[in-house]
Amino acid sequence: MNRIIGAVLLVLMGLVVLREWTPDSPWLAGMRVLAVIALLALVTPLVQRGRQAFVAVALTLSVLLLTTQTGSATQTLARAFDSAAFIGAYFCALSTLQFAASRAETVRQAGQFLATQPPGRRYLALTFGTQLFAFLLNYGSISLLGTLASANAEQEKDAEIRFHRTRRMLIAIQRGFISVLPWSPLSFAVAVTVSLLPGLSWATIVLPSLVSSLILAGVGWALDTLFKPRLSHPPKRADPVGTWRALAPLALLFVALSALVSLLYGLTEVRIVGIVLVVVPVIALIWLRLQERGKVESTTLRGDVTQLAFTEYPGYRSELVLLMMAGFIGTVAAPLLLPLLGGVTQALSMLPGWVTLVALVWLIPLGGQLGMNPILVVTMLVPLLPAAETLGVTPAAMAVALTGGWALSGATSPFTATTVLIGSMGGVTPRHVGLRWNGAYALVTGGILSGWVVLFSALSG
Repeated sequence: MNRIIGAVLLVLMGLVVLREWTPDSPWLAGMRVLAVIALLALVTPLVQRGRQAFVAVALTLSVLLLTTQTGSATQTLARAFDSAAFIGAYFCALSTLQFAASRAETVRQAGQFLATQPPGRRYLALTFGTQLFAFLLNYGSISLLGTLASANAEQEKDAEIRFHRTRRMLIAIQRGFISVLPWSPLSFAVAVTVSLLPGLSWATIVLPSLVSSLILAGVGWALDTLFKPRLSHPPKRADPVGTWRALAPLALLFVALSALVSLLYGLTEVRIVGIVLVVVPVIALIWLRLQERGKVESTTLRGDVTQLAFTEYPGYRSELVLLMMAGFIGTVAAPLLLPLLGGVTQALSMLPGWVTLVALVWLIPLGGQLGMNPILVVTMLVPLLPAAETLGVTPAAMAVALTGGWALSGATSPFTATTVLIGSMGGVTPRHVGLRWNGAYALVTGGILSGWVVLFSALSG
């Protein structure tokens, strides 16, 4: 079964790449629909009931759409299948790089160096180190650094120091991860937002989004510095394992990947997400090939690719169902909600644009508290909004607001992978992580992000 699922995913990735790099056609669109249906038919019986419920909701909404909006239902469903296909292909492309990184000893050494930093610079080192890791490993950065940080903290015999050290290190990793979401071309926050807002590109939002990233990381460091726990006795100092040179291979890979993506983006008319779909797997395969050198016993590149396609990809079936159905449901639900919320949309068009921008920052983390994935919230919310020109703001300002809210949801929602992973490593519930560990952080950061979005809107408008 895994080989069939892997083969369908490879076909799906190829079809999405063709859509991005060549003129689309009805037969290509039809093939993507068939690939998504085939994938869901294969993996849905294999995932837990919570994930199966997403598929059931998608089917119910599709039937409701076909029976109530016969005129535009076909076009809406086509967009929903395209959204699901893109999300599935994008996730697999990013997983390719994560697979290559998980097999690299240099990655483990870099993580070990960050996790053993002394208290004075540990938070900053983990925060910005996680940004570098997250760019390359996505959610794998949390698993890797969180595991190393927890193992380092467990070596401390004093229970009081061990508790505070574990909490502060895990928080630094989580906040470092979410601070990448607003600007990285590899993040779903950027990929989904750019695809939904007409006339928007990654190049137009990367600079203001870097400011958002600095706010998300800087506020976390400031709060950690101002509210350090008072210990009954000072901890013993220990030297870090390794030197800063341990980060050099990852920094080189980061620069190479960024430069290649930027170069192709400047030379072609392909969207940034289409370039990422091709460049990331190519870089990952080259990295895997380089790892083979110097090893006495190692698999071949063909063996690595076989394991990736037919073992690793199918292993992500639960995540694929969740993410793909979130995009599908959001796309289908928007036109169904429009008749009910038409008055709200009209009211928004009459309000000052900055009010809507501030609302976007807060609506996404609010949806996260209700169990809504950010992909679902954004894909459902954006079609309901008046056009940026109607609101008197720029699409870039809307994107900065959406990605900022997306990042806050990653810090606070008990249903996101970030809080679930951090909670499991810290021995607390995801809700405890989201509200107790990050509640005050989210309020302060959300307020500053709201001000930044309003300021950027004024400057860009």
